[in-house]
Amino acid sequence: MSPPAVHALVRLEEVHRSYLMGSATVEALRGVSLRVDRGEYLAVIGPSGSGKSTLMHIAGCLDRPSSGRCRIDGTWVEDLPDEELSRLRNRKMRFVFQSFFLIPQLSVQENVEVPLVYAGVGREQRSALARDVLGRVGLAGRHDHRPNELSGGECQRVAIARALVTRPDLLLADEPTGNLDRRTGEEITGILEQLHAEGVALVIVTHDVGKARRARRVIQMEDGRILRE
Repeated sequence: MSPPAVHALVRLEEVHRSYLMGSATVEALRGVSLRVDRGEYLAVIGPSGSGKSTLMHIAGCLDRPSSGRCRIDGTWVEDLPDEELSRLRNRKMRFVFQSFFLIPQLSVQENVEVPLVYAGVGREQRSALARDVLGRVGLAGRHDHRPNELSGGECQRVAIARALVTRPDLLLADEPTGNLDRRTGEEITGILEQLHAEGVALVIVTHDVGKARRARRVIQMEDGRILRE
């Protein structure tokens, strides 16, 4: 018998993405093809406006291509209804951004529990899962604090805990250390790399060539295309 076919966690085929800005059409992606496998560590680099964030948004199903195909864990998604696409995204992947996007009115623990609320997880289980991941990112004693009581590095740890709490297959991080000082940025990078070591596929968009070189694979983008790998 032949071995079962192995499919990529994310696969993009000839993806184009354009936006209408006033009377002008901006080509953010120009025929990009990309494969991300399970457990992979990929860095995407390039100047501002090169298409890095658009690529991440397409790969993470936050946006749809203007043309081309996108497959997530064996499912072609370009024609999926929004509700089905959202369910698939929530099962498979999570995001960490340069801005933390924490809800200021909620405690640290409540912020981490938000994805679990949408997933229909009960209150006691939500609390246990949230406290577990907060411990993993070094915030075991800060669960009752509000975001405005935390440092920038601590807020990013909360954002990582929120992404981790649903145990995703893929973590997409867009400039996750861009708002942090160098030392704190190294700590956050270390946390992300530990998650990768535990089997989470990690895609980091960064301007920092030094951080990119720590990845197993690096893609350089320019003018909406993959320039080299």
